[in-house]
Amino acid sequence: MNNYQHIQVELSEYVAVLTMNSPPYNFIDEHMLGEMLNALQQLEEDPNCRCVVLASSGSAFCAGADFKSSLAEGADLDEFTNRFYSTAMKLFEFGKPMVAAVEGAAVGAGFGITLLADFRVVSQGATMSANFNRLGIHPGFGMSVTLPRLVGEHNAALLFYTGRRIKGAEAAKLGLVTELVDPGEALNGAVSLAKQIALSSPLAVQHTRATVRASLLATIRDANRHEQAIQAQEMLTEDFKEGVLAASERRDPRFKGV
Repeated sequence: MNNYQHIQVELSEYVAVLTMNSPPYNFIDEHMLGEMLNALQQLEEDPNCRCVVLASSGSAFCAGADFKSSLAEGADLDEFTNRFYSTAMKLFEFGKPMVAAVEGAAVGAGFGITLLADFRVVSQGATMSANFNRLGIHPGFGMSVTLPRLVGEHNAALLFYTGRRIKGAEAAKLGLVTELVDPGEALNGAVSLAKQIALSSPLAVQHTRATVRASLLATIRDANRHEQAIQAQEMLTEDFKEGVLAASERRDPRFKGV
């Protein structure tokens, strides 16, 4: 299962570790998403896989969506977002439990990937940021559903509106973290938790997961259609251009509301 360019997959003792492998920042584009989807679809059918760990190489878990590589290939923003989110939403169809091992920064869509998982084992040195509004756009990746579901509407709004980066300990206080571990130990902790899950009846776990998440997929799909429509409008604004420029220049944006 390792004939991939952007990810690696290792399966042992009923636990598959799917590693995003575009260091140092693991920016995610439609190609990496496509490989992740392909791997998860194979693992869905593999009886030797009972739980998946989402991990990363490099200094960041995932620093967000990579617009530049896809646009450089000639796609426009609408084409990119359509393909990107179409694939992203299919990731939520995976029927087996997932644990995210979060080291380094999980930003934007990278933060969204951590919320794809059932559980998050997070390093104290990790950071999370829903930085969409700081870029001048509406949150995406179904996060208008997944984030409030975990931390409540009030805390989700605060993270969305400010785009603030929160450390592992603060993320734990908000309810984002299943286990908080020392720096460098997220993968070990996530694999340990996945092995505990794998000891349970796989059919019972998958049926229970389907019950617990019964309405989640449809709700996320509906929300993402709305998210994508709003993003499409906002990507044409001067504020979006300024937000992207400010992020690349590592400064506060100067938005004008146009």
